Amino acid sequence: MGRTNLMLRIVLLISVLSSMMFGSSAQTCKGQTFNNNKVYATCRDLPHLSSYLHWSYVQSTGKLDIAFRHAGITSSSNWVAWAINKNNDLQSAMSGAQAIVATTTGGTTKAYTSPIASPNTQLKEGNISYATTGVSATYQGSEVTIYATVTLPKGTTSIVHLWQDGAMSGSTPQIHAQNSANLDSKEKLDLVSGSSQAGSSGGSLRRRRNVHGVLNALSWGILMPIGAIIARYVKVFPSADPAWFYLHVTCQTSAYIIGVAGWGTGLKLGSDTPGVTYHTHRTLGIILFCFGTLQLFALLLRPNKDHKYRPYWNIYHYLIGYGTIVISIVNIFKGFSALEKSAQDRYDNWKHAYIGIIAGLGGLALLLECFTWIVVLKRKKTEGKMSHNGANGANGYGVRPQNV
Repeated sequence: MGRTNLMLRIVLLISVLSSMMFGSSAQTCKGQTFNNNKVYATCRDLPHLSSYLHWSYVQSTGKLDIAFRHAGITSSSNWVAWAINKNNDLQSAMSGAQAIVATTTGGTTKAYTSPIASPNTQLKEGNISYATTGVSATYQGSEVTIYATVTLPKGTTSIVHLWQDGAMSGSTPQIHAQNSANLDSKEKLDLVSGSSQAGSSGGSLRRRRNVHGVLNALSWGILMPIGAIIARYVKVFPSADPAWFYLHVTCQTSAYIIGVAGWGTGLKLGSDTPGVTYHTHRTLGIILFCFGTLQLFALLLRPNKDHKYRPYWNIYHYLIGYGTIVISIVNIFKGFSALEKSAQDRYDNWKHAYIGIIAGLGGLALLLECFTWIVVLKRKKTEGKMSHNGANGANGYGVRPQNV
C-alpha cells in the first residue's frame, strides 16, 4: 500500500510539473478568444520575437483567417509585420514577401498591406499578390495583434511565412534589428498539420560576420602594427640586419593577404544584406585595401639605399604605413559597433580582448621607443668620442712620428 501511494504521488508530481512546463505555452496559444469574439482552429507559438500565429484554414477554397500576435512591445512608436513569401522561398524569404503591417505612432495603430520586392524596403503601403480582407490591428498593453483574411491558391497546404518588428521614424518604418532572433524569424508552415521547418540563414550570416571580423582584426589590426614595430625598433640593432627586414616583409605581406580575404568577406556580406549599410565602415575598408595595395607596390619598387629617390620613397612608405595602421584600428572599432548593434552584448569580450592586445602593443612600442633612443644616443656619443680621438690623432696627438 505504501509503495502504491508513493507511485501515485510521483505520477501526480510529474503531471503537475508537466503542466507547469508545457501548460504556459499552450495557455498563450490554445483556446484564446480575441476581441472579435473569434476562436481560431489552430495556433502556433513562433520560435522568435515573442510571437504567436492563430489561424483557421479551408484548403478547398484557400481561405486563411489569421490573428498574428506580437508581445513584449516596449515602445509607443513601432511597427510589426507578418508576411507570406509568394515564391515559397525559405532562404530568401524577405524578397517577394507579401506583408501585413501594423504601425503604432502617437497612440494610433494602423494596419495595411505591403509588397516587399527586396530587403531594402520601407514597407510602403500597396496591394499584395493575395486577395486580402478584414485587415486590422490592435495595440493593447504590450501586445500588437494583426487580423486578416488571405485567399491563397486553392489546394495550398504549406506556406513560407516570416514576421518582424522595428522602430518608427516619424511615420516611416525603420529597418529591423540584425540579431539572430530577427534574422531567424521565418519558417515553412504546414497549414493543415501545423508542423514547421525553421529557417537558419541568421546563423550562417552570423558565422560569416564573425569570420569577417576575425580576419580583419588579425590582419589590419594586429599583424600590421607588429610589422611596423619590427621595422622601427629591431633594425636599430646591427646584428638584426637583414633579419628585421625579412620579418617586416613577412608580417606585412601576411597581413595584406589575410586582410584582402577579410575585405572580400565584407563585400559579400554587403551584397547579401542590401538593406544593411554601414557607410563609414565600408568606406574605411576600401581605403585600407587601397593603402595596403600601395604598400605592396612600394615593396616591389623600393630603390636602393644610396638612390637619390630613396628619401622620398621613405616618406611615402612611412606616411602610407602609419596611416594604414591608424585607419585600421579605427575601422575595427567601427566593426565592433556594428556587431554590437546586431548582437547586443555578445561581442563585448572580443572588443575587450582587442583593446587589451592594442594596449599591449602600444605599451611595447613606448618601451622600445625609450630603449632605442637610449641605444642611439649612446651610440652617437661613442661615435663622437671616436671621431674626436681620430681627429686628435690626425693633428699629431698620440701618434708616433713615422721614419721615412
